[in-house]
Amino acid sequence: MAQSDPYEALRYPEYRNFLGGALTLTMATQVQTLAVGWQVWQFTKDPLALGLIGLAEAVPFLGLTLVGGYVADRMDRRRLSLAAQALLLLGAVLLLWLSLGRGPGRAWPFYAIQALAGVARAFYRPASQALGTELVPVQIYQNASTWRSSSFQLAQVLGPALAGLVYSFSGATNAYLLETVMLVLALAAMVRIAPRPRRGALARTSLVKGLGEGVGFVFRHRLLLGSMSLDLFAVLFGGAVMMLPVFASEVLKVGPAGLGLLRTAPALGSLAMGFWLAHRPPRRRAGLVLLAGVAVFGLSWIGFALSWSFPLSMALLALSGAVDNVSVVLRNTLVQTHTPPDMMGRVQAVAGFFIGSSNEVGGFESGLAARLMGLVPSVVFGGCMTLGVVGVTAWRVPELGRMRRMEE
Repeated sequence: MAQSDPYEALRYPEYRNFLGGALTLTMATQVQTLAVGWQVWQFTKDPLALGLIGLAEAVPFLGLTLVGGYVADRMDRRRLSLAAQALLLLGAVLLLWLSLGRGPGRAWPFYAIQALAGVARAFYRPASQALGTELVPVQIYQNASTWRSSSFQLAQVLGPALAGLVYSFSGATNAYLLETVMLVLALAAMVRIAPRPRRGALARTSLVKGLGEGVGFVFRHRLLLGSMSLDLFAVLFGGAVMMLPVFASEVLKVGPAGLGLLRTAPALGSLAMGFWLAHRPPRRRAGLVLLAGVAVFGLSWIGFALSWSFPLSMALLALSGAVDNVSVVLRNTLVQTHTPPDMMGRVQAVAGFFIGSSNEVGGFESGLAARLMGLVPSVVFGGCMTLGVVGVTAWRVPELGRMRRMEE
């Protein structure tokens, strides 16, 4: 068998521009998440207030993402991505404007701007995910997915680290200025990709019928439904990223710079795993690898909740990111290789409904659980729930565990 080229997707210039823009945009959103989270915690000292940041973004995202997928299958996905990026840029400018005054002193303006970001993501995610499949041949979708996941994780390494340092040494204004510049660069990268008009796709299909086709396709495909459900509930219960400001401030006592490092740790682990997967993709028992990765994800968060050591906490978060990336790459490959091109936007929107805001909704769940149960018990409980989700999925969708290659 001829050896695959681990850098094959990167040999397509437009895909390189696509990755560069996605990396810069993700870095910018990470800067916003860290700065907004730290400011809201300083205002309120309430873990539920941190959870509401995620909920404010998740509600409009979940309400509009299926519509975003329908639109992505009707119009030029590049143009739709550009419009959504412009909306994200508007939010960054508003945060910068707020920071130039004395600051709002309350949380609701931050919730409103996060809601604006949720609207933008509802259209950007399905459009950009579907656009990525138009830039490379179908034979290299897994390689392209691996590099996209790696670029995303690299952004999650650099973004929080830069945000923590900038915020610590020069305050919120310069953090939001950094975010604004990054979003301008992301727009510039997307502009360099050629337009891709859809030419009559879905022209005679109503919104309700078009959305029903996308949802029906996923629910008829047990492997897609099983993998999406697994990822949704694992992150919903198992991750507690929105609680990291509380751990940084009250448990580990490391301040905003330490918070930046904590947010970076999962991405470091994920980035390392991404390079490993690019060179050695799982070719046997990929479904079993997927289930095992999610189980280890839950265990790593249980260990993090019980840790009082900053280095150990960093290591456990890195482990959680590494195994999470295995799930992301395998699930994305499964979706891309089993979905017809003319339905890619709608199916990606359904995936986004399942997964795209699981971190934000999970953040609200974490904040509510932390208020009711206490910080550490709530995270331990979430990790145990993740292990339960793996068991139920393996039982209810046994063909997922038996799958050898995602392309089958």
